[in-house]
Amino acid sequence: MYKVVMTYSDGTEEELDDIMDTMGEAEEFGMYMCSCNSTGKEVLHMSNPGDYPLDDISVDFYVIEV
Repeated sequence: MYKVVMTYSDGTEEELDDIMDTMGEAEEFGMYMCSCNSTGKEVLHMSNPGDYPLDDISVDFYVIEV
């Protein structure tokens, strides 16, 4: 069983609740979550660029075994 931990450039980490059966599934889920973060950041920037700059925080992930 594996979980994804999201890491942000400001030093914070977020352990996601979803549990995957394989390392491959967890890695795929982590990449999907990074993509969602990027898309969400763009949408927020388009709605209000003053409050949501694009270069704010980058995101990455790693997988842990539980």
